[in-house]
Amino acid sequence: VQLQASGGGLVQPGGSLRLSCAASGFTFDDFAIGWFRQAPGKEREGVSCINSSDGGTYYADSVKGRFTISRNNAKNTVYLQMNSLKPEDTAVYYCAKYYSSTYAPEESPGNWGQGTLVTVSS
Repeated sequence: VQLQASGGGLVQPGGSLRLSCAASGFTFDDFAIGWFRQAPGKEREGVSCINSSDGGTYYADSVKGRFTISRNNAKNTVYLQMNSLKPEDTAVYYCAKYYSSTYAPEESPGNWGQGTLVTVSS
């Protein structure tokens, strides 16, 4: 299993970025994928998740209305469109694969990719 996150960078407050998570080594269509982030000195937190079973999506309250998760099963890729970025969104962002096609809050992902750094600063 491989998960390759990309698309991070430096952006001004109010700006946008789109992260990508390219997956390989497993049947992509069968598994939910999530985005997580870890800011300096803070614990890792869940940001968003998308099911493969029904396309259902989930968002942390802190990003609702600003971030949009999507997936392209033909490309084995999950995206995270981040708009109206705030300095508090600064973190290393990771994508991860769950054990099933449907997200469950009590379940932790089984596989993690390397992170991509997002810095929101003027």
